[in-house]
Amino acid sequence: MNVSLVDTHAHLVSEAFAGDCDETIDRAKGAGVSAVVCVADGVESSESSIALAARREEVWATVGIHPHQAGSAPDDVTTALSRLCTEPRVVALGEMGLDYHYDFAPVADQERVFREQLRLAGELNLPVVIHNREADHDVIRILRDERAERFGGVLHCFWSDWKTAEAALELGFYLGVGGPVTFKRSQDLRKILERVPLDRLVVETDSPYLAPVPNRGKRNEPAYVAESARALAEVKGVAFEELAAITTANATKLFNLTLNQAGL
Repeated sequence: MNVSLVDTHAHLVSEAFAGDCDETIDRAKGAGVSAVVCVADGVESSESSIALAARREEVWATVGIHPHQAGSAPDDVTTALSRLCTEPRVVALGEMGLDYHYDFAPVADQERVFREQLRLAGELNLPVVIHNREADHDVIRILRDERAERFGGVLHCFWSDWKTAEAALELGFYLGVGGPVTFKRSQDLRKILERVPLDRLVVETDSPYLAPVPNRGKRNEPAYVAESARALAEVKGVAFEELAAITTANATKLFNLTLNQAGL
C-alpha cells in the first residue's frame, strides 16, 4: 500500500542542506513524503523558505522569528513579517516561542517577539509553529493571553509533560512528533502520546536536527519522517498506513495544504 506523509517541520534552507537541497527533497518524495513545511527562524530564512517553496511544489513555507533570534529581531516585527505573509505558499507563522535552555536572547526579548508574532497570526488568521524548550508554563500562559485558540497551531517537537499537552489540546493545538519518539530514553513521552487523540497529532523531522533511530547521530532529513511515523503508530497501536493517513489529513487541515500525491 502506498502511503503519503507530511513532514510538518524541516529547516531545508539551513546550511546543512546547502549542497543537496533538491536531492534531499527528491529522496523524501521517494520515501512517500508528499509535502514538507519549510520552517523559518528569522527574516532571512523566511525569504529563503518562500523562494524554495516557489520553485518546489512539494514545499510550503513559514515566516517567523525563532526565540534564539529575538535579541536581534527588528524593532517592528509585525512590519518585517507581514509583507512576507502575503506570499501564496506561506502556510503559518513561526517558528516562534520561548527557549529557557539556552540564553541566546534575553527572556524579555523572547516574550516580546513571541507576542508580536501571535498578534500578527490573529490579524492574518494563520496557524503558528511553537518552539518550547523548558518554558512550558510561560508558553501556555502567553498562548492563553493572546487567545491563540482563535487561529491554532502546533507545539513542534513536543517533549513536555501531560499538563502541557492537555493545555495545548484545550487551545485546539496539535502536537508535533519527531525523532525523540524513537529514542530509548523517551518512555515518558510515549506514555503521554498514548493519551493524545490521533486527530491532534502530526509528524515532523526538525531536519537537520534530532534524527530518529536508526539514523540517530546523522544529519536528519525529511525522508526520515517515516521512522518517526512508524514509532508513533506502534505507540498508538495502529497500522503504519493508518497513522500516515491520519497525520497527513491533520497536517493538511492545520496548514490548509493542497497535496500533489500523484505517483506516490
